[in-house]
Amino acid sequence: MSSVMQRIVKPITHKGKKALVNREPKLIENTKQCLFIKGKNTSDISRNCLRDLYQLKKPDGVQLNQKNDILPFENITPLEGFTKKYNASLFAFASHNKKRPHNIVLGRMYDDTLLDMIEMGIESYKGLSEFTSEKISLGIKPCLLFAGPQFDQNSDLKRLQNLLVDFLQRETVNAIRLQGLEHVIMFTADEDKVYLRSYRVALKKAGGKTPRVELEEIGPSVDFKLRRTKLASDDLFKLACKRPKSLKVKKVKNVTHDAFGTKLGRIHMTRQDVNKLQTRKMKGLKKSIAEKKQEKSQRVVNKGGEKL
Repeated sequence: MSSVMQRIVKPITHKGKKALVNREPKLIENTKQCLFIKGKNTSDISRNCLRDLYQLKKPDGVQLNQKNDILPFENITPLEGFTKKYNASLFAFASHNKKRPHNIVLGRMYDDTLLDMIEMGIESYKGLSEFTSEKISLGIKPCLLFAGPQFDQNSDLKRLQNLLVDFLQRETVNAIRLQGLEHVIMFTADEDKVYLRSYRVALKKAGGKTPRVELEEIGPSVDFKLRRTKLASDDLFKLACKRPKSLKVKKVKNVTHDAFGTKLGRIHMTRQDVNKLQTRKMKGLKKSIAEKKQEKSQRVVNKGGEKL
């Protein structure tokens, strides 16, 4: 039997050690990075669409300029190598051929291996440069909208919805400010097609506290058609979505918080004997001689003695 020895990489410099520590598993993960790759043959439409997707994901993305002779559905190994090299868990791949023109493949990794991969064809495309409206700031967290019952009825579209949320998600926020909602990305499902539209939110005065909201399309505008899929099994998908126990919030009994954040607790105590309650020693509250004799005789009975 031949044994395969695994080479252990030890960092030499402080920068290398920092890079290896950044690749290690974490309880709270970093913002997911996406790798944008061009295939051996690409069309102007697929190439421009890939560039626009990079603009939506930026700065949490890496764009490779060179063409790569890769066929993801035939051999995923080269893509797994690229994602591991650049520490990216998401990828977008553009290609073009006679059988599948203007092709875009979106996928994600789990434990450096493929988890989900969905191939879509571009039927209609209008890029960011074709819209003359004002664009949004870099790194703005978008508001994602999904319309169409097919996202709940079709299993492939349901997994695509989950992949798109994973693809466009940025850092986790605890609160939302109304003025911070500047970008809306909407996906509409119709049978095997998905329509992507991007809008800029404009808040107008409406004469009250709540402003009037207007949407202005800023691009890109893409009509996708679902083609091939390579999805993870239910058990593997459940394992990939599993959260560590240390991140789960433990419920504390009898503790609540009010609207102002004040911590309120309920304490359960045994019932207090009112007869033994210490009161102020007043002349009118003193016990009579008969009461004192009765208490003395009661104590003797409790100790097991008999009263003669």
